Amino acid sequence: GGDWATDRVKALKFNTALTKLVWYSSKIGDDGAKDLAEALKVNDALNELRLNYNEIGDGGAKDLAEALKVNTALTELDLGNNKIGDDGAKDLAEALKVNTALTTLVLYHNKIGDDGAKDLAKALKVNTALTNLNLDDNKIGAEGVKHLAAVLATASNSHKIYLGYQIAEVKNLLDIK
Repeated sequence: GGDWATDRVKALKFNTALTKLVWYSSKIGDDGAKDLAEALKVNDALNELRLNYNEIGDGGAKDLAEALKVNTALTELDLGNNKIGDDGAKDLAEALKVNTALTTLVLYHNKIGDDGAKDLAKALKVNTALTNLNLDDNKIGAEGVKHLAAVLATASNSHKIYLGYQIAEVKNLLDIK
C-alpha cells in the first residue's frame, strides 16, 4: 500500500494506454479498492484488472461494484484470494445486472456462501455479457449450487461457472456417485 500505491491509483484516472494491471499481494485492502474503484469510474482504457491476495473484503467489493455499474472498458476482473463474503457478492451481483462489458469475474478462494451464490445466480439471469464466473474454493453449499445450476439450465447465453472445491455439492445435487 502506501504513497506508492496511492500515486499509481491516481495515475489510472488519466491513463489512456495501460490495458492490463496485475497487482498481486499488495495488501491494498478495502481502502485501496475504494481508490481503485474511483479511478475505474473514469478510466476507459483498462480492460483487465487482477487483484489477487489483496485483503479486499465486502467494503472493497462494494466500491468496485459501484465502479462496474459505470465502467464500460473492463472485461476481466480477478478478485481471487481475498476476503469477499456474501455481502460483497451481493453488491457485485447488483453491478452485473447493469454492466455490459465484463466477460470474466474471478472470485475463487473468498468467503462466498449460499446467499452470495444465489445473488450472483439472479444477476446471471439478466446479464448477457459475463461468460466466465469462477467461484472455486468458496463456502457455497448445496443451496447455492442449486441456484447456479438453475441458471445454467435456462440461460440463453453460454455462462461457464467454475465451482471446483464445491464439486461434492454438485455431485450430491445431481445424485452422482
